[in-house]
Amino acid sequence: MTDTATAAGLDPATLADVLRLAGSPGFDRIQDQIRRTGGCSDPIHLMGGTVTRDRITGQVLHSYSTDNEPGGRLRIACGNRRASRCPSCAWTYAGDTYHLIRAGLVGDPSKGTPPTVRDHPRVFATLTAPSFGPVHNRPAAGSRPCRCGTRHPEDAPVLGTPLDPETYDYAGAVLWNNHASDLWRYFSIYLRREIARHAGLTQKAAKEESRVSFGKVAEYQKRGAVHFHAVIRFDGPDGPDSPPPTWATLELLDTAIRAAAARVAVDVPPAGDQPTRTLTWGTQLDVRPIRAFGDGEDITEQAVASYVAKYATKAAETTGTVDRRIGNKEALALLDVPEHPARLIAACLDLHALYPDRKLRDWAHMLGFRGHFSTKSRRYSTTLGALRQVRADYRAGEHRAALGLPDPDDPEASTLTLAHWAYAGHGHTPGESWLAANTRREIQLSRETAREELPALLELEGAAA
Repeated sequence: MTDTATAAGLDPATLADVLRLAGSPGFDRIQDQIRRTGGCSDPIHLMGGTVTRDRITGQVLHSYSTDNEPGGRLRIACGNRRASRCPSCAWTYAGDTYHLIRAGLVGDPSKGTPPTVRDHPRVFATLTAPSFGPVHNRPAAGSRPCRCGTRHPEDAPVLGTPLDPETYDYAGAVLWNNHASDLWRYFSIYLRREIARHAGLTQKAAKEESRVSFGKVAEYQKRGAVHFHAVIRFDGPDGPDSPPPTWATLELLDTAIRAAAARVAVDVPPAGDQPTRTLTWGTQLDVRPIRAFGDGEDITEQAVASYVAKYATKAAETTGTVDRRIGNKEALALLDVPEHPARLIAACLDLHALYPDRKLRDWAHMLGFRGHFSTKSRRYSTTLGALRQVRADYRAGEHRAALGLPDPDDPEASTLTLAHWAYAGHGHTPGESWLAANTRREIQLSRETAREELPALLELEGAAA
């Protein structure tokens, strides 16, 4: 291990800690705990234990205590959704989001949606922010260059930054981000009203005949403005279990979405040197149908679920800001944030005193946005909590089977499990962080290898059949 650590270019402190761990009596168990968390970057430490007894005799069937663990602690994954904080847990979160969105598109009875949802009208809608000033961009191929006269490459750092920062409406940009969730709430209200209006029905009658379900995710554009991607689906009166009425067509859904987006307006009162503002959606509204089995379309069920899952683990740090709260401009000056996001953060800090109820200082690192990144309507499909519970139950079942313990849900079982846990900290030592990073890379490599080999294995199975 010494040669490997040295070759990896470790700093002396990390190398010393790796050598300490390697020589400790609990090293194998530490490695096992790190692998069980998937190489989590910031695991939670617990102290405590469990005891499983026979209900009738009181006999102890199994017991576990962290007293026998290295350091007297058990590490569990942090569960953070941000890829910038913990790539391992973010991968799990993205996978759960993928299955949640996909279940609402192709159906999955185990997740509360029948396969017949594939026959329901579905669209992939993108609602964006308005302009707060011209920015450097990459127009479509074959068209004119950026307004600055340059054809920027895809990875140009100048993309999304203002052509003239002195005239860019930074206050308007962060106030829009801050109210983006309100804009979406009004959009969802107006959408149902527009559906009823275009169907020639009262709102009550339209609700009795149909439901609208959605799953959405927020994404930051390079300019630092939030926009929403949403799967919006027509259902029958009983949700995904019932077919939508004949009048609930793709065309009507498209028309209603555009009309609802155009109606939304949120007023922000004047404060200090800030004028009255009326916040609206931008003009770049995109609505595309999602076809079952692809049907020759680029917007396929698989592509939509993958796209939403990808952005469920990303936040404002993709624009160059940080993923932690910033309390003042002095702290901002020490963080080496690029000029454009730094100005947006500074605008949040300046506006906090004018709009204290909007908590702009608390959300300055998010460029003002304070909403949830991934949300869905009640009847769209399953929930992230349910998916986590299925995974936990599966692991618990494997553990019971390995120990020969009965299933507690078995009516004939007579076991009782008592548990007591206490929080004991979080994180890694420098050496543990190095081990976790290596574990995470090994797991990722195994996943990529399996993904590459799958098509060949399926082809072989087909040939054998």
